[in-house]
Amino acid sequence: MTDGTDQPTTGPGGTDDPVIDLLADSWASLCTLADDLPDEAFALPSPLTGWTVQDCFSHVIGTERSLLGDPPPDVDISGCTHAVSPFQQMMEVWVQARRDATPAEIRAELATTVADRLAALRAMTEAELSVPGWSPIGEVPYREFMKVRVFDCWMHEQDIRRATGRPGHESGPVVDSALDNITRALGFIVGKRAGAPDGSSVVFRTTGGNQIVRSVVVDGRAAVVPDVPPSPTVELTMPFVTFVALAGGRIDAAQGVAEGATVDGDADLGGRVLASMAFTP
Repeated sequence: MTDGTDQPTTGPGGTDDPVIDLLADSWASLCTLADDLPDEAFALPSPLTGWTVQDCFSHVIGTERSLLGDPPPDVDISGCTHAVSPFQQMMEVWVQARRDATPAEIRAELATTVADRLAALRAMTEAELSVPGWSPIGEVPYREFMKVRVFDCWMHEQDIRRATGRPGHESGPVVDSALDNITRALGFIVGKRAGAPDGSSVVFRTTGGNQIVRSVVVDGRAAVVPDVPPSPTVELTMPFVTFVALAGGRIDAAQGVAEGATVDGDADLGGRVLASMAFTP
């Protein structure tokens, strides 16, 4: 049995973990997008400061090469003023090393890299996937780290789609997994960042390619709840792609409103939530 990259779904370790299937699906979609884009699209600016479409692909390649054990490239990033934090600088070296690559070279390296990564992941044992280690969200089992990789790869696919005017991949298992990351952050966004008062509630609704509803109630602390409260303090409605871009810090509140985000109810709280939605580093 094989997945879409012609890699076996299990290897010597016998692993057939759902998160690996999600990564396989995410990478297959990203590879298809890379193949479909004309060469000139690789030079378009992405929603991420200082990065082009090609840089987004290079970031995915570099991160997965590092997870395969490749040493970081020895390149000068002193001119990359957009890479401010140590984490951003760590990621930037892999991107900088590929800035002179051609689109054809990026496509080929992306395909080779994800195939190599899937082979390595399929060869892992269940015990190895459960070993705690470093991740961008702290020390977690490797399996949980890979869920973060699903989110990151899908977000960068959306960056590329936004930059090139090619919307897509807005629903399905990969998207459901990625949305879990955003959903978990909504309580922090509403309660801590926007300062929603005790007793208030915020409902997020999306339109377009994926129509979701997420509700947050502040009762001592802000938490996501399964049901929509009967009289929410504020309801925020926006296109799905706008919701994702706001949560990823790709656009600000003003751009969100320009793309159709609306506030129904407490306008002040709604505005604070829109301005506080970015939660990724």
